[in-house]
Order: sequence, then C-alpha cells, then structure tokens
Amino acid sequence: MPTRARPTEIGPSAESDTGSGRLPLVVYILALGTFLMLTTEFIVAGILPDVASDLGVSLPVASSLITVFAIGMVVGAPTMTLLTLRLSRKHTLLAALSVFFVGHVIVAVSSEMDILMVARFLTALATGAFWAVSAVVAGDAAGSALRSRAIGVVGAGGSLATVLGVPLGAFLAHQVGWRGTFWALAAASAVAALLVARFVPAPHAQAGRLNVRDALSALRSGRLWAVLLACLTTCGGVLAVYSFLVPLLTDVAGIPGMFVPLVLTGFGVGSFLGTLVAGRLGDRRPHAVTIAVPTVTTLVLLAMTITAGAPVITVILVVLLGLFGLSANTVLIHLAVGYAGRAATLGSGLTVAAFNAGTALGTALAGAAIGGGLGLTASTVVGTGIVVLTLIPAIGLALTSRARTAAPRPTP
Repeated sequence: MPTRARPTEIGPSAESDTGSGRLPLVVYILALGTFLMLTTEFIVAGILPDVASDLGVSLPVASSLITVFAIGMVVGAPTMTLLTLRLSRKHTLLAALSVFFVGHVIVAVSSEMDILMVARFLTALATGAFWAVSAVVAGDAAGSALRSRAIGVVGAGGSLATVLGVPLGAFLAHQVGWRGTFWALAAASAVAALLVARFVPAPHAQAGRLNVRDALSALRSGRLWAVLLACLTTCGGVLAVYSFLVPLLTDVAGIPGMFVPLVLTGFGVGSFLGTLVAGRLGDRRPHAVTIAVPTVTTLVLLAMTITAGAPVITVILVVLLGLFGLSANTVLIHLAVGYAGRAATLGSGLTVAAFNAGTALGTALAGAAIGGGLGLTASTVVGTGIVVLTLIPAIGLALTSRARTAAPRPTP
C-alpha cells in the first residue's frame, strides 16, 4: 500500500502556503506579543534596585521575583498547553494576554511580596502558554514553505526585547517609577489582545480535537526528546555565560562600566539578526542550522575562555555569541512542532520549558563553579561544556532524518 511522502519530516503542512513569499500580518502581531513576554521576563533584573528599595526588602529577596517567573515558565508552557486543549488557539492567546494584563496590574498596585510573587507566577504561566501557541499559529499562518521563517520572526520579537524592551522599561522606571513600567506593559498587552482578536484567524471546526491522552502520546517520540535535549543544552550553555557577563566584562576584560550597556546591546542586536537569519535557513536546511550553530558557539565560548583578559577581542566574541548562541532556538521549535505530530502545541510548549530549564541549570552550575573559587572565567568553561553537548542530539537527528529519507519506500 502507498505510504506518505516524508521530504523533511518537520511537521504538518499548513492548509495553504503563502505564494508571494511574504509573511502574513498575524506573524508580526504574534512577534509583538513575544516581545512583551520576554520584556517582562527580563525587566525585573533591569529595575531590581528600584523594586527592592520601594518594597523595603533586600536585593536577594527582590530577585525572587525573577526566580518565580522562571519556574512559572517551566511549569506553565506544557501544563497550560494541556489545560487549554479544549480551547481554540486564538482563544488561548486571548486568555493568556488577559492573564498577562491582570498580572501586571496586580504588580503595579501591590506592595506585599507574597502577592507580587503569585502575580508573577501567574503571569509566567500565561507567558509560557502564549509562547507555545504563538509559534504554532505563526507557522500555520505562513504555510509549510515559510514555517521556520515565521517562527523565527516570532522568536526575533523576543530577542528584540533585550535590545529595546528592557532598556525602555528601565528608562521608564527611572522617569516615573518601576510601577509605571508594569502599567505600560499592561497597556501594551491590551493593545496586543485587540490585534489578536482582530487579525488571528477564527478557529475552523475541529472534528478531531485532541484530548490529554492523545496529546501525551507525542511524548513517545524519541526525536522530540532529542530536540528537547538540544533546547536545554543550547540555552543552558549560553545563559551560563550571559548571566555573569557583566562582571566578566568589567572585572576580567577590564571594560569600563559605562561601555557595558553598549556591549550588551551588541549581544542583543546579534541575537535579533541571528534569529532572523537562522529562521530563513531553517526552512530548507534545519539540521545544518542545528549543527552549525552549536559548533560555532562552542568555538566562540572556548575563545572567550582563552582570551578573557583582552577587551577588544572579548567584545567581538560577545557580539558573535549573540549572533550564533541562541539563533537556532526557533528552528528547534520548528522541529519539535513537527515531531510532536498532532500535539504540535504541546511540542512547542515543551521547548519553552526546556529552554527555561536549561537557563536555570546553566546559571546554577556556573554560579556554583564561580562560588567554588574557580573565578569568573569558570562561566565560559561551564558554558562551553554544556553547549558542546548539543551536538549529540543535533547530529543524531540529522543522521536519523537522512536515514529515513534514504530508506526505500514499499511499492504499492
């Protein structure tokens, strides 16, 4: 009997492709949403002293607002995906933005740490759900030929948060107080919700909607777990370094503190451009991207370890780390969505959880190494060791895909 063609085995085709080669407007609307999501994830770090001073708590206590958000992202992406299986993707996006809005309003008006912690956790749950669903909706809207590119644009919206969103949020906090930043994010999420309601296509009738058992069947895919491992190691390695990048620049490379924001901006711009380029390449050569990116990233981190005391070289390497380090993430999401089969949204949600779990793991390992007396360059050593592990699942997936493509098909 005839078998299905499997040219790339990346994911289900959209109902129709965009013949013009242009991405639909909805992709950029979803990118606006991810811009807001990643801005709120990182903004507390940029205004931490203001938050601690206003609440009358120590910096470590105030930083728990960052930790609880990361935990919420790890838990929220897959959990909320399962809990919203009965909702259409459009309604899930709107629900996530609604919770996002309410969470920011609560933070803006509250002064009790317990209430702030709960609000941040709930906001993170919504953020995880939005990230998971937006990647699938963008890919479907763009069609199979432009799927990876569309997911790349949505991911680039998140990357742009480090270049534009966090600095603007910090600037606003210094002008009107840190609560003003959260009011602004709440207002922006309301605008995003209106755009989603207007431009995200209405759900089609879904005759075969998934239940939880059907969705969890995707977890039997070994290739999906390989992608998730790659998500964990690539983020873990890069964030092990990025989390300690400021002291590495000032205390080891000897770069004056006044120039550090420019270096961080260089990292952010590199990340934004790298995500866009990798998204374009990922439509045709996804496995080449997922192998080349960790290879180059490993070499960059190794060079940072060796030349840590040279300021000019360090700056160049930081920009290259931004350009390559996380650029394959959207391609990994693209692969996970395909390998999850009908449970595409769960596959996307699991990648979000894996990225955040890798961030927590990499930061913890680097912090332990530094705290153990190995010095700040221990972060680059740890990062190198974690990122190079990405090559194991990446190469394995490429070989598996090649073997499946080369396998003779049964005759009808």
